[in-house]
Amino acid sequence: MLETTKPDSTNRQPVIFLPHGGGPCFFMRWTWGPADTWDKTRAFLESIAASLPEKPKALLVISGHWEESVPTVSTAAHPELIFDYSGFPPETYQITWSAPGSPALAARVQSLLQQANLPVAASPDRGYDHGVFVPLKVVFPAADIPVVTLSLASSLDPAFHIAVGRALAPLRDEGVLIIASGMSFHNLHAYFGADTLARSEEFDQWLTGAVQAHPAESHALLTKWSSAPSGRFAHPREEHLIPLIVAAGAGQPDHGKQVFHDTPMLAAISAYRWG
Repeated sequence: MLETTKPDSTNRQPVIFLPHGGGPCFFMRWTWGPADTWDKTRAFLESIAASLPEKPKALLVISGHWEESVPTVSTAAHPELIFDYSGFPPETYQITWSAPGSPALAARVQSLLQQANLPVAASPDRGYDHGVFVPLKVVFPAADIPVVTLSLASSLDPAFHIAVGRALAPLRDEGVLIIASGMSFHNLHAYFGADTLARSEEFDQWLTGAVQAHPAESHALLTKWSSAPSGRFAHPREEHLIPLIVAAGAGQPDHGKQVFHDTPMLAAISAYRWG
C-alpha cells in the first residue's frame, strides 16, 4: 500500500505543467537554431525540486506522448525508457534514468478514478516516454523518487480530462507531486515562421489568463480552448495541451499561475503551477 499522511495544506504538493522541450534537447548539442535555445527551459526545470514544500514520496506524470482509449496507468515496477523520437544524435538513444515505478501508487490512481466513476485501465509494462524521462532527468537527476505514468484518453476531450484531474487531486495531500508534461505551443510546422511569435504569444496570453482565473471559471475556459485566439494554430492537434487541462483539474482549489515563459524557436511557451 502507498503510505499516506494526514492531509496538511502546508505540505500539500503542487501540480505543475511543464514544457518538456524538443525531443532530447537537454542532452545534446542543439543545432536547430541557437545553441542556447533550451537553456532557460533547462534552468526552470532545474529549479523545480527546490521549490517544493518537501521531497515528494512519488510522482504521477501525465505525458502528451501516451494515449489510450481510456486513461491507463502503468503498474510496472521497473519501467524502461521509450526512445520515441527520431533523427537525433546517437548518444541521445543511450540516455539512462532508472527511477522505479510504484505499483502501490498505480493502484491508488486506479481507485481514485473508479471512485469518480471514470473509466481506467492498467498497463503492466508501459515505460517512460520522452515526455517523462527527458524533463524529469533534469528535475530529479538522482532518479530516486518512484514514478507512475498515466495516459491521456484518446478522445482528448477537455471536460473529461478536467474530471480526471479532479479525481486525482487527493494525491497531493498524500505526498504525490502531479506533473503534466507537454507544450503550451505545439505546431511543428510553424516554428521559425514569420508570424509564429505573434500568434503564439496571442494564444499564450489567453491561456495564461484562463489558467489564472478562479478555478471554476478556469475550467470552463479551458474546455473551450480551441475557440481561443490562435488556439488551433498553437495546437493543430491538442495532445500536448491536454496534460495542462488534467493539471488544472488536479490543481483545485488553488489558482493556477504562470511560473515560466520563453520563446524558443520563435514560439511562446509557458509553464504553470497550482499550489
